[in-house]
Amino acid sequence: MTARPTRRPSRVSLRPAAIGAIAVAGALLLSACGDQTESAAPAGEKSSNSSKAPLFDKLPAEIQKKGVIEVGTNAEYAPMEFMEGGKVVGVDPDLAEALSKQLGVEFKFTSGSFDGLITSLNSGRYDIAMSSITDNKQRQEGLDDKGKKLGDGVDFVDYFIAGTAVYVKKGNPEGVDSIEALCGKTAAVQRGTTYEDALKAQSKKCKDDGKKAIKIESFENDTEAQTRVKSGGAAAGVNDYPVALELVRKANNGKDFEIVGDQYDAGPFGIAVDKDNTQLRDALKAAVDAIIEDGSYQKVLEKWGAETGAIDAAAINSGK
Repeated sequence: MTARPTRRPSRVSLRPAAIGAIAVAGALLLSACGDQTESAAPAGEKSSNSSKAPLFDKLPAEIQKKGVIEVGTNAEYAPMEFMEGGKVVGVDPDLAEALSKQLGVEFKFTSGSFDGLITSLNSGRYDIAMSSITDNKQRQEGLDDKGKKLGDGVDFVDYFIAGTAVYVKKGNPEGVDSIEALCGKTAAVQRGTTYEDALKAQSKKCKDDGKKAIKIESFENDTEAQTRVKSGGAAAGVNDYPVALELVRKANNGKDFEIVGDQYDAGPFGIAVDKDNTQLRDALKAAVDAIIEDGSYQKVLEKWGAETGAIDAAAINSGK
């Protein structure tokens, strides 16, 4: 989940904040066990307001019947999705809560490894994956960074824009000012992400330019990568810009990390849906457009300080 191209998707654009931060009630629940989740409505039962939800009839019959959309996520990306008090909270869970009011079903989050989300979606474990997943052609087609077929691709309903950021230990002891400055240095990153691909592409460019390659250390989760940077074992970490910004703000009250350089390679985050489930995909797109229109989308982003990633309209497979 190759380097993300510096290209905004068609019909998707950044827009400035327009209204004050307003808390959105109803963060989705996750039990302290980690993988076992709870929903506000029991699985197998329709939400009590499903018949009144404006977009309920657009959902596939099996989703209408069970009253639940099973969501795969990796709850380690504050402010997008993370654990707090045994619950999954953040931008994506709150957006899902807003979507549930349009669709009349609950969104039930289960946290797992990021690099296994699409595989689990294709296997039928989840109905969708919503976890700050960058929409790109490789994921749409089920390819690795060398173009080799890995499995079935997915469709994306694009709902957010984010670029990549380089963060370093506070004080920037190794003087890193950009991703290009990492030639010959060690960088930490989470495995299976587009920013791991960005590091690989930059490392190749370093070698092509006659410089030393980047030593890339890939970890199962982002917390391990952050720890590596904090300890001085890596000169920098690479992450999605809103996640890196939250890390810089919150880690040890802002004393542990800083971002260097500007956000780059902006691209869309998408809700991943199995390619055979076009009815669910189209219902989700309609729901995203609806929450943008009614203002609840903007309120969620402002609550979490993520309004710079706002879009004006949902799109399908706009990643390049």
